[in-house]
Amino acid sequence: MYWINTIIQGALVGGLYALFATGLSLMFGVMRIINLAHGDFIVLSAYLAVVVINCIGVNPLVALAVVVPLMFGVGYLLQRGLLNFTMGSDILPPLLVTFGLSVVIQNVLLELFSADSRRLQLPWLETASVRIGDQLAIGLMPTSVFVVAVIVIGGIEFMLYRTDLGRAFRATSDDPDTARLYGVNNRNIYALATAIALAVVSIAGVLFGIRTIFDPTIGPARLLYAFEVVIIGGLGSLWGTLAGGIILGVAQAIGAAFDPSWDTLAGHVVFLVVLLFRPRGLFPKTFDP
Repeated sequence: MYWINTIIQGALVGGLYALFATGLSLMFGVMRIINLAHGDFIVLSAYLAVVVINCIGVNPLVALAVVVPLMFGVGYLLQRGLLNFTMGSDILPPLLVTFGLSVVIQNVLLELFSADSRRLQLPWLETASVRIGDQLAIGLMPTSVFVVAVIVIGGIEFMLYRTDLGRAFRATSDDPDTARLYGVNNRNIYALATAIALAVVSIAGVLFGIRTIFDPTIGPARLLYAFEVVIIGGLGSLWGTLAGGIILGVAQAIGAAFDPSWDTLAGHVVFLVVLLFRPRGLFPKTFDP
């Protein structure tokens, strides 16, 4: 039963990792951009929730109603006003710009909020659990996060393959020049993709802030987890991203079961093994039009 509990808890943590990675996967799938500020946007979302909670006194889940639209707007303006001008055959300019954004976000958060750790308080959700038998208890918080991850990924999949906007995303990803000839405004499509990606990031950031403490400097570590999940699951595959999150979470949980200091190391080892034998990931996919 101990190992069953370990695997279940690891898989549930994987839901949060999948949320971390979904926006990164979407941006790469549509625009072939790797956003090095991705982890810092996760942390920024958590701090925006702190501001909303302090200003209007709501709980973190209600704060999502403000944070998600805000981050959607930030993503749209960021892509439309900055990243679109860096895109081309050379992948280096977007990398440099997003690296610069990462540095700026971290330093602004340090100036505004100091280096002290914070946490979004929601005690009833953090402590609630459902017992299965005498030896197994499943927390309501990680279960809820996993369910949210499935809903978000399912919603984006539906949008990509069942709506006109999704068809525009896939056409632009496959051949932006031909899509432009058919009347698709590539710059607007790219901006909408980034907006949706940061909206998902905001959900991940707030749920992360409820689950554990955060500070302005932990963004790069979240980016690393997101990157590993995308690679393990397969480039361009959103459901693969969920699978990658589960695999990474289970690997960390099993590593921690042997030694608490091995959790992160175990995840990195699994990532390196997948990268060595399946460089395109376990479930690679492209956005075919």
